[in-house]
Amino acid sequence: MRRARATLLPLLLSLGSLVAAPSNSTEQRDYDQARWDPIHFPPAIQQAEDAQCLECHQEVLERRVRPETLTGIKTEETLAWYQTLDTYQGEQETLHRRHLVTDYANQVMDLKCNTCHQGNDPRDETANSHADGSGQLTQRKHVDPNICLMCHGQFPAQIMGVPGEWREFGHLFNESCLTCHIAFRTNRHQVNYLKPEAIEQLGAQTNDVCFGCHGGRAWYRISFPYPRHSWPGMAEDVPDWAKERPTTSEARFLTGTVNRAEQAQ
Repeated sequence: MRRARATLLPLLLSLGSLVAAPSNSTEQRDYDQARWDPIHFPPAIQQAEDAQCLECHQEVLERRVRPETLTGIKTEETLAWYQTLDTYQGEQETLHRRHLVTDYANQVMDLKCNTCHQGNDPRDETANSHADGSGQLTQRKHVDPNICLMCHGQFPAQIMGVPGEWREFGHLFNESCLTCHIAFRTNRHQVNYLKPEAIEQLGAQTNDVCFGCHGGRAWYRISFPYPRHSWPGMAEDVPDWAKERPTTSEARFLTGTVNRAEQAQ
């Protein structure tokens, strides 16, 4: 039996290689080498610079929105969902350009390729897809939806004490988030994918800067459970809705940042 297995194994391996052989083995081998390059996986991807990513993926910044849809609707005659707030200026842009190179992105964001993209094993696009696969994976998602949710969650009206949708009840607060937030939860935006000083300055000029991320461009019907970083004058009692919240942001989002609340003490 052992001899039969020893003879059978090389045969199966050779047959498998024949079945998997591409029509153009050189191109396929080159692609595989790139696909399985260590930069696509932790820990290398965590230190990757944008220039390294764009060396192969430059097309994500070169693509442009179609001048018209396949059904003939002209782009210049339509309004994209992200254009519904005053903070967005100019023509429609692709997702990657809106987050990396547009004027507003350069003003308030400091997103990197690996802010969203943390790499994925092609075998792991489905939980438990192989013997040692993770059961905690998000089904066929190359980007964790929670990353999107951090800036595109629903406006948490109930938590914030607003009777309902901000567009309807914002006038009760002088159309300004700082009516309340000038005094509490003042330690905010201290993460390496945002520019906190610019956000605070612009937020004092127009509420759409705040509402734009906190509900105005919502992709989901739920809000993001932001960590409750302590702030000066913070009450000792923790509200019921916040008792399960972390008290600090994820470590990789704190790299290179300075906690200004602690710095001021």
